[in-house]
Amino acid sequence: MKRKITGILTAVLFFLAFMDTVTVFATSYPPAPLYHREDTGEPVRVVGQTVHLFHSGTEEVKRTIHINDILTVFRIDTSCKVKEVGKIKIISYIGETYLKGEVVEGEIKPDDIAKKGNVSCLVISAGLCPH
Repeated sequence: MKRKITGILTAVLFFLAFMDTVTVFATSYPPAPLYHREDTGEPVRVVGQTVHLFHSGTEEVKRTIHINDILTVFRIDTSCKVKEVGKIKIISYIGETYLKGEVVEGEIKPDDIAKKGNVSCLVISAGLCPH
């Protein structure tokens, strides 16, 4: 009888020990490469092509960025280095949170950051805004 209880107790303890390692995996953080996407194959926009930008829609954006302004575009690589990759001329506002621009220098990709002063906009895929 003692041997049967010892066997059951051992099995239960083994099961509990195994379950403890499973819960660790459930709460672990994803590896850093997930935060820096690799090139998705989206087309590079070159001089003369249209790009769309997403912004916060705040009053500061509307006070800082105007039609015909030139925004400097930066790219953050997988090693978190920031480099200037081009410039965009603003053509128009689209709704509350989008801008339409034209590449005037360099090569622009989705997820690049366009800046003027303290205001930043995210370059998005050219196909997301039909306007």
